[in-house]
Amino acid sequence: MKIICIGRNYLAHIEELDRDLPTKPLFFMKPASALLLPHNPFFYPDFSKEINYETELVLRICKPGRSIAEKFAHKYYDAISVGIDFTARDLQRECIAKGHPWEIAKSFDSSAPIGEFKKISELKDVQNIEFGMKLNDEWVQQGNSHDMIFDFNRIVSYVSHFVTLKEGDYIFTGTPRGVGEVHVGDKLELFLEGESVFWFRVK
Repeated sequence: MKIICIGRNYLAHIEELDRDLPTKPLFFMKPASALLLPHNPFFYPDFSKEINYETELVLRICKPGRSIAEKFAHKYYDAISVGIDFTARDLQRECIAKGHPWEIAKSFDSSAPIGEFKKISELKDVQNIEFGMKLNDEWVQQGNSHDMIFDFNRIVSYVSHFVTLKEGDYIFTGTPRGVGEVHVGDKLELFLEGESVFWFRVK
């Protein structure tokens, strides 16, 4: 199992971080050890002083595929959830300034909490999925799939031309506006179409 993450896929998020608008999907990867399963807390790592949350819709790949045509991409994912791409922002800034790769800021253990999945067949319209995250019971991020720069099918097709997708892989599809810091003691709760799919605490 691997975790693929798409960067800069919402215009408002690009603007809040003052980044360039991409002309094609940007992706990076997290290892299997980045997955944070339900009922587990997130332990604040000792190597960072600025951990940010980035709330995202997550696709579950249901069969293997390579070089998938965009018109067939919908056949390769069968469920959607909400996850968080935790980012050590201080380490990321340092890596970017030095021109270094920044996996160290994105791929650390437990940096990818993922909630309970909902089958595509249970959703009314994949082009209009509401999701979000509450921090200590207050909304801090809310988004909708119709605001994506690159939709699900474009993402799946594009990534598959570089990396073979396997059953059980996850694809994080980008975060909307509102990223911010977490601190020890915080409670984070993820929502999909108004329903809670995962909550946990930072320890």
